[in-house]
Amino acid sequence: MSGLRQRAAAGAGLAGRSGFIALAGRPNAGKSTLTNALAGSKVAIVSDRPQTTRRAIRAVVGGEGWQLVVVDLPGVQRPRDALTERMQQRVESELSQADGCLMVVNGEQGVGPGDRFIAGLLARARAPVVVAVNKVDRIDRARTAAVLSAVGELSIAEAVFPVSARRGTGVQALLDHLVSLLPPGVFYFDPSQRSDQPESVLIGELVREQILIRTRDEVPHAVEVEVEAVQEHDGRFRVDAVILVETESQKGILIGSGGRMIKAIGMGARRAIERELEGQVHLALQVRVRRHWRADERVLDRLGIE
Repeated sequence: MSGLRQRAAAGAGLAGRSGFIALAGRPNAGKSTLTNALAGSKVAIVSDRPQTTRRAIRAVVGGEGWQLVVVDLPGVQRPRDALTERMQQRVESELSQADGCLMVVNGEQGVGPGDRFIAGLLARARAPVVVAVNKVDRIDRARTAAVLSAVGELSIAEAVFPVSARRGTGVQALLDHLVSLLPPGVFYFDPSQRSDQPESVLIGELVREQILIRTRDEVPHAVEVEVEAVQEHDGRFRVDAVILVETESQKGILIGSGGRMIKAIGMGARRAIERELEGQVHLALQVRVRRHWRADERVLDRLGIE
């Protein structure tokens, strides 16, 4: 984040109010869905699996005289390997540099030990903290009131908003408040830009989203997608991507009997990529075994998971 600030300060003039809002929360709190709702478009993949978000994804939200950069962080968790260690370091780094922090609480689950741990991290942050109690569309008013009360007992938030990221309920009021926290400053991105993700990373994430939808147990955690090439000719695209797994059994699951699983993944991903690229896409997928890739620093560097 600091590098973005330096580049903008060197090359852009004052443009009103701008800044970074970091989202923190337990896995499956709905951070990515809320990021997409705030941005008004899909910039982060969504599933009910932990570790869905592995990188800090920045969604660019703008209006007249302001630009808000929403940083969707990996879910806060205890590091178990090089991958989750990097994810946790990214969370702590982004929180320390944010202009505001948005803690997302799963309204269905209520406030638990993980939320109290995150609240402790946020209490040490220099930025103001706002809490969004998400998924209120799935609980009744009494339950919502109880969760809001439990959030108040954390004593970290200057404001608390009940929201449904899936339906959009309460999202505009939350966005308006976040904009009010922005300091005067430069715009960090072109107003037409939706995210800082390279095209290849976004395409790879759309493939991984389809895998998360269709697989269970250890497979979703052991999968990463690397896009090797994106070629365009006359409005048609060819995408070559490799799905990394750690064992032959995981590879077998992803290919499926008679290749049915990899075909279903490819069809779902191709439709999502076509919506993103706004053109016809030929998607070529391969599945490769790379044992213990989650503990391999060189692989993580190549994948851009910092």
